[in-house]
Amino acid sequence: MCSGQPREECGALSCILAESGGEAFTGEVDLLRDPGTRIAAVIPALNEAGAIQRVVEGLRAQRTVPLHEVIVVDNGSTDGTGEVARRAGATVVREERRGYGRACYAGMLAAKDADVLVLLDGDAADDPGDLPRVLAPLLRGDADLVVGSRALGSRERGSMTPHQVFGNRVAAHLMRALYGVRVSDLGPFRAIRRADLLALEMREMTYGWSVEMMVKAARLDYRYCEVPARYQRRVGVSKVGGTLRGSVWAGWCILSTTLRYARWRPRGVRR
Repeated sequence: MCSGQPREECGALSCILAESGGEAFTGEVDLLRDPGTRIAAVIPALNEAGAIQRVVEGLRAQRTVPLHEVIVVDNGSTDGTGEVARRAGATVVREERRGYGRACYAGMLAAKDADVLVLLDGDAADDPGDLPRVLAPLLRGDADLVVGSRALGSRERGSMTPHQVFGNRVAAHLMRALYGVRVSDLGPFRAIRRADLLALEMREMTYGWSVEMMVKAARLDYRYCEVPARYQRRVGVSKVGGTLRGSVWAGWCILSTTLRYARWRPRGVRR
């Protein structure tokens, strides 16, 4: 793990914590070294009225690591997603310009009082019960970017299409070859400090957002860590895996982004 070592001595750490499989988190109850740490969850959502209440209430029910705020970014929904999320207790931000990355970016800006950001999808495929596990390495000071890996955890049959699984594997192999980071999955459930995310100068406003975060983090020698995550069949039809066009477009965004930032350097100082 690199626990206890300063970031500059670790390099681009790639740690994989797989010992707990897909079981419920059973780590220490008090993960917050600093009880003043403000944690916000950011949930991009487009027409997820049937799922968003479950996601918001599931996050708000977590007592091991209480959230400062749950932010749902309504990415131009027409089914009342924003109102359902608001009634469930979320802060709702409206981002009319479509794009997964654009919604995540809007949520990052809206969470201006947060120290740590948790990102996950609004389709109820990610399990809010994994929140403490995803946050644990970051809050303990062992990692700078934590990704919940569906490959290390459990994946319900039918929750990902074969071409989604294949695309994840290709991108993971490219990241290891180009950036030297051991990656098993590009899971959407992840945690990062807000200041570190801002330092990545995010540019990909569609499906390349998640992989851009990972490859730029590697370029800045962020300590990367994966933990097992549970993944369920989503509520409703997937915008990505549900259509051939969506799958091809998402795959192109992910692979092209993986290659694009192999020589990236930040314009300014990281911190």
